[in-house]
Amino acid sequence: MKAHPRSVGTFLLSTCLCLLSFAFSPQATAGLFSVTPVRIYMMPKDRATAVTITNDGDEELVMQADIYEWKQKANGDDDLTPSEDLFLSPPIIKMAPKSRQVVRLARLSQTRPNEQQTYRLIVREIPEVKPNDKTMQVQIALAFSMPVFITPPNAKNHLDCSVTRLAPDKVLANCENTGTAYAQPRNLILTAINGVKLAESESGIYILPGIKHGYELKRGEGGIPSGNAKLAVSLDDGTTLNFDVMISE
Repeated sequence: MKAHPRSVGTFLLSTCLCLLSFAFSPQATAGLFSVTPVRIYMMPKDRATAVTITNDGDEELVMQADIYEWKQKANGDDDLTPSEDLFLSPPIIKMAPKSRQVVRLARLSQTRPNEQQTYRLIVREIPEVKPNDKTMQVQIALAFSMPVFITPPNAKNHLDCSVTRLAPDKVLANCENTGTAYAQPRNLILTAINGVKLAESESGIYILPGIKHGYELKRGEGGIPSGNAKLAVSLDDGTTLNFDVMISE
């Protein structure tokens, strides 16, 4: 699968960690920052790439970056292990309000020739508890996890999907990635042989090589008939895979 670099101007961050404090009138405050690109693609020949961090708030921010090797367990759950294969320079970032800084993500290890390497770059705000007269502000720390893909030219995903019935109106699409690069189904559509749409599901879950993931598809009205059907799986690179499937009684 060919990797296309993408950039999103502003991406609000997802994970919030709260610090507890005791005060007469506690207030919650949080910084705002954005990171571009939200997915990082590198080739084996690339030694470094640029990452832009923007402080969109009105207060100074201090952030820390950590690198993790990203694998998935057999059930599809993420498995993150601290890694020194890459590093962000500088690893501690101090930014004035309404400012922007370009940092470098650099590689230290060599890429395996036939296999995509996958990492997570996690940028966290370092929180502070700030006294304000007789009140104590509770600082909410934001964090953003970005996937990093280092992809040899010959590394590709290979998705195989089948369907299992769960209920009269619901099926499970089981998709296994037997390739050497990640796959990311964005949309799954189950249709009858005559072209009538039976069920649909949207997703943003990554399937790393050697991993299987299940997607529930439920029909809005009526049951899903048994027999031959078709499953269309649209991927993040714009391609669509079509599978002939059999739905049991």
